[in-house]
Amino acid sequence: MSMSSHELKEFARKCRVEIIKMVHRAQAGHPGGSLSEVDLITALYVNHMRIKTDQPDWPDRDRFVLSKGHASPGMYAVLAEMGFITKQDLESYRVLGGVCQGHVDMKWCPGVDFSAGSLGMGLSFGMGCAISGRLENSQRRVFVMLGDGEIQEGSVWEAAMAARHHELGNLKVILDRNRIQNDDFCEEQMRMFDIPAKWKSFGWSVKEIDGHDMDQILEGLDFLVNNNDGPAIIIANTIKGKGISYMEDNPAFHGAAPNDEQFAIAMAELGEVVN
Repeated sequence: MSMSSHELKEFARKCRVEIIKMVHRAQAGHPGGSLSEVDLITALYVNHMRIKTDQPDWPDRDRFVLSKGHASPGMYAVLAEMGFITKQDLESYRVLGGVCQGHVDMKWCPGVDFSAGSLGMGLSFGMGCAISGRLENSQRRVFVMLGDGEIQEGSVWEAAMAARHHELGNLKVILDRNRIQNDDFCEEQMRMFDIPAKWKSFGWSVKEIDGHDMDQILEGLDFLVNNNDGPAIIIANTIKGKGISYMEDNPAFHGAAPNDEQFAIAMAELGEVVN
């Protein structure tokens, strides 16, 4: 499957609708980071991932690690649009025993390759997957999505150093830099200064993009997949809550659900008619 920039934007719009529906239905969850990441995950899954929806456990598949696993609605929406799960499965979001747990969980949801919990773990897990792929002479690539609040964790930088040491050209990272974390703007919680320079100093190939400009996203993903001599990262500048006026750049919607009135506004802004 491959789509044009215009088609990818429409795909992502549909996913945004499902994100809001999931969180509103559950009256819990993390809409802000799901909305900031969904353009990136859409383009990755549709145009680049080597996957088989009818064989989610295909051994040679590319792996995607959503290290910021609380932003699960974004991934679930994409998996449903791709056909890994059904739209009905989305109704199980945050339901005990449901397919779509609050954090992504590989034991429950087809198409999920990493069970998330504590932040800062995904890059180390992805690095292990990349080393395993090399040892098995597999063509699979490992894509890891990190949050910018998450990179305050020291374990991220240990993994970044180790990935370069092992020259893991099959390890690709996407940083969703929406500038907001659980409690406030990242700059208020823990300043990270020059993020691109940090990754470059660890020996990574680095490219900055607008994480909502689909043409730039496609260029960024091409950059990732064509850098095979060592680990590479795209730093995607995004907007928390992208697409919903009252959620954009609003720390209150890191982990809060819209009420009925706010839900109606969101659906209208996304061009969705709700009966």
